[in-house]
Amino acid sequence: MGPIERAPLSTSTIDLLYARCSTRVYEPTPLTDDEKATILGAMMRAPTAGAMMLYSVIEIEDQELKDRLAVTCDNQPFIAKAPWVLVFLADFQKWIDLFGVSDVGRMTGVEHRSVPGPGDLLLACCDALIAAQNAVIAAESLGIGSCYIGDVLENGETHAELLGLPNHTVPVTMLCFGRSPKPIEPRPRYAKRMLHKNAYQRMSEADAREMNEDLARLWAPHGLKPGIENYGQDVYRRKFTSEFMLEMNRSVAWWIERWQTPEA
Repeated sequence: MGPIERAPLSTSTIDLLYARCSTRVYEPTPLTDDEKATILGAMMRAPTAGAMMLYSVIEIEDQELKDRLAVTCDNQPFIAKAPWVLVFLADFQKWIDLFGVSDVGRMTGVEHRSVPGPGDLLLACCDALIAAQNAVIAAESLGIGSCYIGDVLENGETHAELLGLPNHTVPVTMLCFGRSPKPIEPRPRYAKRMLHKNAYQRMSEADAREMNEDLARLWAPHGLKPGIENYGQDVYRRKFTSEFMLEMNRSVAWWIERWQTPEA
């Protein structure tokens, strides 16, 4: 079993998609204003629900703030060294503010709402992440690497204060951009059972055992750590029950409650 097979017909865009991988070491060279403008322009061409652009982006220019985020986002020092850092927000605050000056309360035959709900949040998260991926591919086309930082969802109270976030915003992801000092080989992907036809198909016990063996060969070719018998146990310990995932789940519950809370 190897990486996902490439289709015979290839274009430069397809090559970028297949070659892209996370970049965590950066040359100190900053991005130019033109490069930033190109990436942001491509970002804003991303598909968006109802053309509402339910996201906003915070550009982190202050080095002290980057240093702080490198700590609060699960202690990842490379964040502080990234030449360009963007935080992507699910953002319904701007629409709540617009509704506030639009006399929506005078409309008849409309069920009035004062806060966004969970459906609004999921749509806004989709908008933000689609826009982020547009930025990633645009940067890649300019020879600029990137790395997603999902840990910005952790430490909700701290990040809300650090970034000045009102209630109806959530930091869905953070992106670090910069040029890699050396080529990076893309890591393989596990392609089996990724595509379902017409309906979801649960794995049988035999399928799951096969997946365990496949993943161990793919991701742990030199063996598993002592006390770990298979790859499922490895992921369960490293990811599913890790301290950072427990904090992630706590913070996400806090973000969701806050999203649906009117501001004082």
